[in-house]
Amino acid sequence: MATIACENQSVQSLIFGPPDLWPRNQDAVCSTREFDAELTLEAYRAGLFPMPISGMRDTAGVTWWSPLERGILEPSRLRVSKSLKKSAKRYRTTIDAAFDRVLAACADPSRPYGWIDAQIRAVYTELHQRGVVHSVECWDAEDRLAGGLYGVSLGGLFAGESMWHDPQHGRDASKVALLRLTEQFSDSHPSLIDVQWLTPHLATLGAQAIPREAYLARLDDLLRAPGPAWGR
Repeated sequence: MATIACENQSVQSLIFGPPDLWPRNQDAVCSTREFDAELTLEAYRAGLFPMPISGMRDTAGVTWWSPLERGILEPSRLRVSKSLKKSAKRYRTTIDAAFDRVLAACADPSRPYGWIDAQIRAVYTELHQRGVVHSVECWDAEDRLAGGLYGVSLGGLFAGESMWHDPQHGRDASKVALLRLTEQFSDSHPSLIDVQWLTPHLATLGAQAIPREAYLARLDDLLRAPGPAWGR
């Protein structure tokens, strides 16, 4: 897959260039050797996110993606089935109570299509410490961490990065974490959960795919919107 090299500048428009110059036939926009917290925040504000190319974990640099068909979930349109409502009663949910554990579980290299490497963990840990990245945790009746998710919160936008559940003790736990996440944004308008790519599983929960251009057109309003109160 061909990618282009981004210029190493500190101004967003010079880093990633205008969207009309991005590749029109692929999700990968460019690659950089540099990768840090500031560059990552600029990327989200420009409509991109970082992910190493499959099979290249723990290598220098990162690829920046903006899917041609962007997976999104409107918080108010989460499909809450009867079984999910029942599952939600079995778990206690928290915010930012065990970020390191959720991140470690999501980064387990034995997971299928694992992509969260050491440099990704370092950058998102720094952003968590800065109050930009947040986690949602689910705990079972035995107070075991049963599942969770984490992502980047900028105004009314939550860019979901990864979800996880314990296969033995956490049935539906990641779904319950997503339910709690949508509740965090119930008072934020406009608001949107970016799920990157639409999967059949996410589609059953109410997610949909929109063209890259439609996603980018919504970004400014989302970034200016008031974000949720993460402390509660």
